[in-house]
Amino acid sequence: MNKKEILIVQTYLRDKLGNPKIKLDAATATKDSVEVFLGEEFIAVVSRDEEDGDLCYNFHMAILEEDLPDEDED
Repeated sequence: MNKKEILIVQTYLRDKLGNPKIKLDAATATKDSVEVFLGEEFIAVVSRDEEDGDLCYNFHMAILEEDLPDEDED
């Protein structure tokens, strides 16, 4: 992904998710993906998908069970 695309998607995610700490790290960018951070923590990957002339960006976030709060901590 190029820098212009990264900034456009980063602005979109910050706006939609209401968090200015979301950062797409241009240093991790490849032709079709970039890593997403919340502050200093890696949280997701955005992939560029261009098929049949249509362009979209996929946000993929894996949530590990070990990162979830214990059920007893209500």
